[in-house]
Amino acid sequence: MRALCDYAVKLTKAPSSVGLADADELRDHGWDDVAIHDAIQVISYFNYINRVAEGVGVEDEPEWGSQERGEASASPQGSVGQ
Repeated sequence: MRALCDYAVKLTKAPSSVGLADADELRDHGWDDVAIHDAIQVISYFNYINRVAEGVGVEDEPEWGSQERGEASASPQGSVGQ
């Protein structure tokens, strides 16, 4: 799993530096071409949507900051996360 995380960071921070050797590294860790393709799609989608959100000025949800500070969630009773 670490190899995939390293790949995701590289694809995110330095996409022009990603090449065949990086895919070979994933293959060496047991990932097949379909899994590598799927990972690239997911990594790229999240990078894309984060850039769109940044571009239009989407703010974090208010409760995200309070969770980082260890405060109780503001979500209603019975909702996800409780």
